[in-house]
Amino acid sequence: MRLTTKGRFAVTAMIDLALRQNNGPVTLAAISQRQQISLSYLEQLFGKLRRHELVESTRGPGGGYTLARKAADITVADIILSVDEPIDATQCGGKENCLGDGGRCMTHELWASLNTRMVEFLDSVTLQKLVDDQLAKGITIEDKPAVKRAISAAPVVKPVRVNAPNSVFALGNAFSKS
Repeated sequence: MRLTTKGRFAVTAMIDLALRQNNGPVTLAAISQRQQISLSYLEQLFGKLRRHELVESTRGPGGGYTLARKAADITVADIILSVDEPIDATQCGGKENCLGDGGRCMTHELWASLNTRMVEFLDSVTLQKLVDDQLAKGITIEDKPAVKRAISAAPVVKPVRVNAPNSVFALGNAFSKS
C-alpha cells in the first residue's frame, strides 16, 4: 500500500481545520498558507470531503469550512476513503486476478490480510486523537485574525461643499431668480 499525497494532505488539512474551527469557519486559503498545500488542490479535496459529509461549508464573508461531525466521530480511514485514496496492498486491487489469467498470486492472502489490518488501524485513529496529539506537542492556535482595515497616516480631508449650481439648467435658474 502506498499512501499518496492526496491522503496525506486530506488528513493534514482536517487536523488543521479541527484545531481551529472553534473560532468559526476556517478558510482554505488559511489552511493552504499554514500547511503549504496548493489552494486549488485543497478545493478539490474539500469538495470530496463535503460530499462525504465530513465537512460543511459556509459561504460569504466570514465563511469557510467546519467539521460536519465531532472530531471524535471521524476516523483517518473516513478521511482517506472519502478522497478516493485506495487502501490496498494487493497487486490486483482486490480483484483476485493477480496473475492476469484470472488466477491469484501466491501472496494474495498476505496482502489482503495487510489491507484488512491497515483499514482496522486507520479506522481506530480518530481525528480527535490527532488533534490531541498536536495540542500535547504544544502547537499554538492563533485567535481568529482581526479584519484588517486600511489605516492611512494622512488625515481624512472632507470635501469642501460648494454652494454653486451643478448643471447648466441650475445655472440658468440661478440667473432667472436674480
